[in-house]
Amino acid sequence: MLTLTKICEMNAFDVIVVGSGPGGYVSALRCAQLGLKTALVEKYNTLGGTCLNVGCIPSKALLDSSEHFHNAQHNFQTHGIEITGLKANLTQMINRKNEVVSQTCAGVKFLMDKNKVTVFHGHGSFSDANTILVKGADGSETSLQGKNIIIATGSKPNFFPGMEPDKKRIITSTEALNMTEIPKRMLVIGGGVIGLELGSVYARLGAEVEVVEVAPTILPTMDAGIGKEFTKILKKEGFKFHMEHRVVKVENKGKKVVLTAENKKGETVTLEADYCLVAVGRKPYTEGLNLEKAGLSATDRGQIDVNEHLQTKLSHIYAIGDVVRGAMLAHKAEEEGVFVAEMIAGQKPHINYNLIPGVVYTWPEIAAVGKTEEELKAAGIAYKAGSFPIKALGRARASMDTSGFIKVLADEKTDEILGVHMIAPRAADLIMEAVTAMEFRASAEDIARICHPHPTYSEGIKEAALAATEDRALHI
Repeated sequence: MLTLTKICEMNAFDVIVVGSGPGGYVSALRCAQLGLKTALVEKYNTLGGTCLNVGCIPSKALLDSSEHFHNAQHNFQTHGIEITGLKANLTQMINRKNEVVSQTCAGVKFLMDKNKVTVFHGHGSFSDANTILVKGADGSETSLQGKNIIIATGSKPNFFPGMEPDKKRIITSTEALNMTEIPKRMLVIGGGVIGLELGSVYARLGAEVEVVEVAPTILPTMDAGIGKEFTKILKKEGFKFHMEHRVVKVENKGKKVVLTAENKKGETVTLEADYCLVAVGRKPYTEGLNLEKAGLSATDRGQIDVNEHLQTKLSHIYAIGDVVRGAMLAHKAEEEGVFVAEMIAGQKPHINYNLIPGVVYTWPEIAAVGKTEEELKAAGIAYKAGSFPIKALGRARASMDTSGFIKVLADEKTDEILGVHMIAPRAADLIMEAVTAMEFRASAEDIARICHPHPTYSEGIKEAALAATEDRALHI
């Protein structure tokens, strides 16, 4: 028979992690590896958070399916592959996506079991600074005691007044991943990563996609050259853009949506479509966490303030991922999760936030690390730039993927690489050469003197580095 003392001992942990997204579950794994008794609290039935369930993983699954269909429709004949009766089966695409998600989430559960992380399903909230109360869907309550607590509750889709999603015709990224039909026309509010990725999925499947963006360019936080080049590429694929348009309201009219916006001249613009995807970013999620009971609070932006060690004002409570400052990226959350685990274990980890790469999984892919030209100019840093067009690569011509470029930015005096920006096939993988080089403070000439295999897309990085080193690219 379990005594009260035994129950208390069972529910006492070295670390309690609240949230099982990439930051949370990776942090729990690393804590367990370091010998810390670890609990993981997740309010949903499946582990993995937004990224695995309704974010990174399912969106990549649909992006891949739609890319295959687009290639079959537009490029296979040129390759000598003839297909008749080609048809997009959206139901099967969604089913395959769901299977990928299921397998990935099951993999996380396996890792928790393997590493003896105790998982509690239910809504976690603070009772006090050392206690997390877990309320199960069945009404049960479990009280957990933690020497250390890691807040990893992530984020949720954001929206502004006038564009509130009804999840039927006015949808967020979550609903866009589970469509029952391919829209004839789709409006996308927001020219950022989420809007362009999901817009690409349905554009490839035949939808007319129109992007409404308040900024003058798409991907406004990336290097300006990227936005310009990608706009050209997407226009060729049938995208329409309404830049510098402020959305006033979006209305569900039954079988269509009507969007009203104001352009930069102050004129009213009306657009109609089957669906409207609201993709104006995400906001930190701390709802129901009861931070005040732990003596904490969120900022006006919903974030939790942390120091350079990712500690809140209470040194034993940490926060990571989308609920703290910085880019809302799964791999950034993972790095922070490992960082905190090692901090708790008494190690001295580090994170270089300047070297966290950003990726857009469209086609071609877009990737970047380090400073943009705009940031270098604003900081008054003298730099040199080298750029190389993808179409000049033999590998690109062989695969019929000739759009885009790779740009290397280097310090004018020292030649140290300060930033790398690319729109290219497999840019998501290519960018790691730049990240590694910059981690070791390599110069553009260092990259230029490394032998790259031929024919590959990676040669573009070498050529861009050569262009930044005395303007001596070989193949342009």
